[in-house]
Order: sequence, then structure tokens, then C-alpha cells
Amino acid sequence: MTDRVHVNLFINGRWVKAGNGEKIEIVNPATEEVVATACQAGRVDTEMAIDAAKQAFPVWRSVTPWERSKILRKTASLLGERATEIARRVVLDCGKPITQSLGEVKSAGEIIDWFADEARRIYGEVLPGRNLHNRLHTLYEPIGVAAGFTAFNFPIVLLSRKIAAALAAGCPIICRPAEEGSVCAAELVKCFVDAGIPAGVINLLTGKPEEISDTILASPVVRKISFTGSVPVGQRLIRGAADTVKRVTMELGGHAPVIVHADADPEKVASGAVFAKFRNNGQVCVSPTRFFVHRSHGERFTRALIDATAKLKIGDGNDPEVDIGPLINRRRLEAVEQMVEKTVAEGGFVVFGGKRPEHLKKGFFFEPTIITDITDDMTVMRREPFGPLALITSFSSLEEVVERANAVDYGLASYVFTNSLQFAHQTVSALKAGIVTVNGWSGSLAEMPFGGVKYSGYGREGGSQGIFEYLDVKFFNLNFD
Repeated sequence: MTDRVHVNLFINGRWVKAGNGEKIEIVNPATEEVVATACQAGRVDTEMAIDAAKQAFPVWRSVTPWERSKILRKTASLLGERATEIARRVVLDCGKPITQSLGEVKSAGEIIDWFADEARRIYGEVLPGRNLHNRLHTLYEPIGVAAGFTAFNFPIVLLSRKIAAALAAGCPIICRPAEEGSVCAAELVKCFVDAGIPAGVINLLTGKPEEISDTILASPVVRKISFTGSVPVGQRLIRGAADTVKRVTMELGGHAPVIVHADADPEKVASGAVFAKFRNNGQVCVSPTRFFVHRSHGERFTRALIDATAKLKIGDGNDPEVDIGPLINRRRLEAVEQMVEKTVAEGGFVVFGGKRPEHLKKGFFFEPTIITDITDDMTVMRREPFGPLALITSFSSLEEVVERANAVDYGLASYVFTNSLQFAHQTVSALKAGIVTVNGWSGSLAEMPFGGVKYSGYGREGGSQGIFEYLDVKFFNLNFD
């Protein structure tokens, strides 16, 4: 695989150049070198993709669920066969270490395979009628043309969630990945194409979002929007979707609390927290960030977290021994750097990391960082850092900690550590979050619904619930006399 590649648009079953001839450059965040280019889709290209999806809708919805399932299963198989090549592309374009990139590709395959089954399980209902000659039915039907917009941090998984659910439901989809994930997205689309997806069912538009998203939002043909990204962009998409009354699913980030109760083992929690916190250099929406540690464990937990973090290797993700790669771009690097400076100015104390690594002269690297003396009124406790920052504070009671954990606008993931079943149930019930994990770190599984509350968004992806985001329910009243 050559490093410098070019990605065309994929519209109506063909790879085509953008009508305006414009391109974007994709930079390797570990070397700051341009490693790929992609077409910059414009309004005309987007309208062509919408028309292709519109024409494909009656064709695809008429394909039997068993046949849709077969194509999805074949796609998952191809993704597995090409996992190493695709994972290397994720490293090159997004900086994610190779072991984590391979894990992402595997997870994407599981998601697609899951929806291959869900395609055959779109159950309706039959209820007794109001008289002997009446039956009441509910039917689920594909909503129509969908559009999926994704972030850079999981370029394969995020797009797989949207494509697989839409296709399983019988909906064609128009995809716009983050610029940095353009090549990865193209490789994923190729798997669907080689599995036998009909022309127009998947369309890929790369480039900066303005003309693409505005054209999609204005089109009455597109009936569904699914977005993963920042709160401000999500809010703009929600407002734009209102004029044509589109169905919307939003996953808008998080600021996950970790509650370490008095009966938990602080060293054990810290050893697991290291990977969960610093994978993908903290650029993960479910990343544990706000560590609420019972006051009896503060020093033990902090020391254990420092010791475990010191063992991590930072560098180019192509090295299989590297644990932490770069941040995605210079803007993110500077944002994290400024967040640390502001936190220190507000009274925080950096006990590990806190700066760019001195031995790496190129790339957007930032050390894994642990900050203590954190108070709830600090900016970093209210604003998602989306970087390698672990913030440690203490608490005394269950009532206190859940109130503090809930005191932010986000409500995506949260983590609880306790040996008490009573504490576990009480904490889970009190937390305002779409995902709660007790004594573990897994917040995303193909078979479970993924999504949040409050400013973290609404709607769910994955699980048996995910396919219903792409279906309309119809009440069918049958009278046969």
C-alpha cells in the first residue's frame, strides 16, 4: 500500500471526481506530512448523490431481509480479511496505534455482522381487534434516504454503525466522513461494494462539510440524519433538519465521570483506567475523564495511576509497542495545551505529563496528563477536554458524588467501581447518562444501544434499538367482514 493515495467520490455505484475539481489534503498527524488527497464534494455532487439514493430506495427496500442480511454478512467477512491493510490506513491518517486500529476494525465487523441479523428481526405486532372481524397490526417500514456524518476518532466504527443500521432497515445512505477519515471510509465502502450492494444504496461524499451538509439538510428527499461529533455542529444540524422535518440521531460527546467508592480497590481501578483513559490519546467520546475518588483512596489511586501511566510508550502508531499516538491535528494539540495551562492557572496541579514530549520533534503529540487538586468550578470540569487529561478529585458520600457527577451538560458514559451491589444499583439509578459500566470500562458493544442524554444527544446506535432509528411505524387496521 502506497502512502500517498487519492480518494474519489462514490456516487451511484461509480468512483467519480468532484465536479468542481477541488481536493483536500490529509496529513499524517505523527509526521505532519501529506499522505493522501480526497475530492472536495460540492453542491452538484451532493445533489447527484441524493438523486442516486432516491432512485435506489425502491430497489433496496424491495430486497428481502434475508438477502440484505447476506450482503451485510459478506461485508463483515471482507472487512475481516482486509483488517490489517485498513488498520494501517487508520494509523496513517488518524494516528491511532496499530493495535487499537486493528481493534477498531474488528469492532466494526462485529457491528455489521450484528445488523446482518437485525435485518431479519424487524418484528411487528398483531393485536386482537375491537370485534371478531378486526385485527390490529403494527408494521415497520424503512424511513427512506438517510445521511450519516461522522467524526475522525473512529473512522471505521462510526461509519459502520450508520451504514449497517440503515442498510439493514432497507434505507440507502449518503455518507460524509471527517476529512481525516476519508481514505478509511473509502476502504469500508469498497467492502460493501464488493459484497454486492446495488448502485446508489451507498454514496460517499468527502471534503469539508459546508456545501455537503447544507444541501442534504435542504433536501426533502433525505428523511434521516445521523451525526457523531461536537455539540455546536450537532445543534446546527438539528436546526437545519427542522425545516424538512427529518428524523435525527445525535451523538455529541461526553465528559465521563469515574466514581471509585470506598470499598473498591484503588490500585486495580487505576491499572484498568490507564488504557481506558489514554487510548486514542483521549480522543474518545466515552473516555473516562473526571475521576471522583473516595477521600480514603485519593493518594493510593493517584500514585497507582501515575505508575501505570509512566509505563506507556508514546510515538508513531506504526510501532506495535506504542500505546499513545498523536492528537489528530495542530488545532487539537493547541486546544489541549491551552486547557492544561488554564487548569493550572485555576489551581490544578500537574502530577504527570502536561506538555509536548521533548523527544518527538514532529507530530501533534501530547503527553498523557494527570492533574490533581481539581475543583468542580474549573473550566476543564465543565468542558469536554477530548484529549489525554485525567482529572482527579475526591468525594465523601454517595449523595455528594452523584450530584457532582451529574452537574455537567453531558450525559453519555459513566463508570462506577464498588464491591457493593447496593452501591452499584443506587449509583446507576442516580447517574444521568445513557451508558453506565460497573467495575469495567466497556461502554460500547455491537449488541447494546449506544447514546446519551442531555447535551450528549438523543437516539441510539447499536443493539436491537439501533435499527428502529431508520424505520417508520405504521398502524394497519384490518377489517375482513
